[in-house]
Amino acid sequence: MTQTQDATRSRTFSWSDPAENAAALGRGGGLEMLRAMLAGELPPPPVMQLLDMSRMTADEGRVTVEMVPQEFHYNPLGTVHGGILSTLLDTAAGCAVHSTLPAGVGYTSLDLNVKFLRPATVDSGTLRCEGTVLQRGRRTALAEARLTAARGRLVAHATSTCLILPLTPDA
Repeated sequence: MTQTQDATRSRTFSWSDPAENAAALGRGGGLEMLRAMLAGELPPPPVMQLLDMSRMTADEGRVTVEMVPQEFHYNPLGTVHGGILSTLLDTAAGCAVHSTLPAGVGYTSLDLNVKFLRPATVDSGTLRCEGTVLQRGRRTALAEARLTAARGRLVAHATSTCLILPLTPDA
């Protein structure tokens, strides 16, 4: 080992079968499903364990999710990778849309437009991302998400357009 190399770090995580959540789609509305996950009645989606997202809240049209930045989120520059931040933004915006949908209706992201304002590191403290529905029609919804660091400073902002579609067995 050279002087510039550190000891190898490792990370282990587990997740629940995503088919359990997929089977619950369509049985209740989006807010009901999100609240079932929050109450532990349904497992969180695997991406939440993968990225170590935590503390989610959900109300109609508004969702927050938090993540404590860790080294395994880093890019080669020593900051949280933009893709990780984008995933937080996409999660909050998409789940905000999901929270407004009735039973039997789903969504998919059509786009995600992200603006990065400052880097995030382990020193940023808990990152809090709040997604809010700005407008929802019959076929599309527009949502925004704001990602702030522990001291309330804005790290990134995003808008997302989601396509609203009926859930079908073949979807």
